[in-house]
Amino acid sequence: MTISIKRLLVPTPSVNGETKKPHQIAYTDWGDPENPHVVICVHGLTRNCRDFDYLARSLAENFRVICVDVVGRGQSDWLEDAEDYDYYPLYLSDAAALLAHIKAQYSTNITLDWVGISMGGLIGMVLAIQPDIPVPINKLVMSDIGPLIPMSALSRMSEYVGKDIRFTSFDELEDYIKKISAPFGPLTEAQWHHMTVHSVREFSDGSYGFRYDPKVSVSFKAHVLKDIDLWAYWDQLTASTFVLRGADSDVLSDRTAEEMKIRGTRATVVNLPGIGHAPVLMDSQQVDLVKGFLLASTEP
Repeated sequence: MTISIKRLLVPTPSVNGETKKPHQIAYTDWGDPENPHVVICVHGLTRNCRDFDYLARSLAENFRVICVDVVGRGQSDWLEDAEDYDYYPLYLSDAAALLAHIKAQYSTNITLDWVGISMGGLIGMVLAIQPDIPVPINKLVMSDIGPLIPMSALSRMSEYVGKDIRFTSFDELEDYIKKISAPFGPLTEAQWHHMTVHSVREFSDGSYGFRYDPKVSVSFKAHVLKDIDLWAYWDQLTASTFVLRGADSDVLSDRTAEEMKIRGTRATVVNLPGIGHAPVLMDSQQVDLVKGFLLASTEP
């Protein structure tokens, strides 16, 4: 199946209120473009939309699937000012612009589901409670993220995110990705290779690095000295929510996951043994879990 990258020009809200030039966000579009049941997939902090290729290929049998490169990642534009990566209304603005763009392509109402890994799940959670969202979120899938993010996990991530490390060969970069992404769980060699191919950026000097703006690290380093508490958002959530948790995760604790079952939307939580942060939704078991939850939403 041939994958094309589409682009959308969107405004750039700024933390200091200045008018910034608009930026482009990139996305892949899977399945029947006339299918009124749409699934938006959004990746984690430094990842990109191609992580969803395995999931999207399966979901495309039943849904139209849009997988987005968040600004500063993958094929999307980088922001000029680092502090704007820590301005969460920008992420909501980008998402709302995409939803409005998709909605405008239909003459009838559409059903919208959201699948988010880590950061992508947080964007979906906050977006779902906005009163002026172009299309309401019907179902929400969150991979290994919740309304309380421990300081210790943020500190661990700060050790490698935004370092702009260069590698002398593609294979060296792939080995590094396998090392730092080991908590994703057991992946096949083909899946590791797929992840690396779409993570790499080759420089003019022949070295290799990551395809994301190192400045995105600002979006969590500002919070590294304390827990991030988003329970006030979670308690407003009403969309039916399914949470996949890596049983060894340091980002979504078992205690927080248990509380998510009884607060807010009262999520369904599945623990995945042998996985940390975060289930990357390439494994066939994880794909089947997500697909089953989303398909259930189409039943009367």
